[in-house]
Amino acid sequence: MRTVRIYTAQKLDSNMSVVLEPEPSRHISRVLRLRVGDSVILFDGGGGEYLGSISTVGKKNVRVLTGAHLQHECESPLKIHLGIAVSRGERMDWIVQKSTELGINSLTPLLTKHTSVKLAGDRADKKNHHWQQIAISACEQCGRNRLPDIHPLDTLDNWLACTSAERKFVLHHRAHAYSDQSEPPASIALLIGPEGGLAESEVAAAERAGYASLRLGPRVLRTETAPLAAIAILQGRWGDMGPG
Repeated sequence: MRTVRIYTAQKLDSNMSVVLEPEPSRHISRVLRLRVGDSVILFDGGGGEYLGSISTVGKKNVRVLTGAHLQHECESPLKIHLGIAVSRGERMDWIVQKSTELGINSLTPLLTKHTSVKLAGDRADKKNHHWQQIAISACEQCGRNRLPDIHPLDTLDNWLACTSAERKFVLHHRAHAYSDQSEPPASIALLIGPEGGLAESEVAAAERAGYASLRLGPRVLRTETAPLAAIAILQGRWGDMGPG
């Protein structure tokens, strides 16, 4: 049976007693129904992970004794910053989860001309916290020990002005086929629009900001498919994905 991996925001060290936060405690006690003596793996996002053993299971908290620190990492050498227009329903949750599994370094939800989701104030803050929790769960599942940065909701103009990367791409189906024989970059900014796509003026603004237009193939992909396909292609070409 695979050992359960749990993220905690507390700074970890070997041979310490850790009282987990309410959410992971509830997950361990009520969902997984683990018991005293069961093994877990803890990580705090700072790199590596710790072997652990459950010492107390209470109604509101779980205590874990940490053991050896393991220098395990599975981060891609390619740093991808995904700028993605907010989608309706559960599509955005899916994108956050799967792009985390695929190894993105950071994600910024964006407001664009065709974005139909209205977020502001407390509702935007709650959504951001929700997406952060999804990224944490994805890291627990896929083996990552470093969390991607889930940035607050931003405007497209601000993202274009402030985001830096060695290579920048804007994905849209009107682009011509792209060919690039340059040296592998260390970082990429990837911009993808909402269900209705980016407006022509937004694509033009991205190109003026140094973004190369990118098309993945002859078929028009849905907004929840396009970023995952693009990330997988970029990781396969310049990152750490591929058969082997």
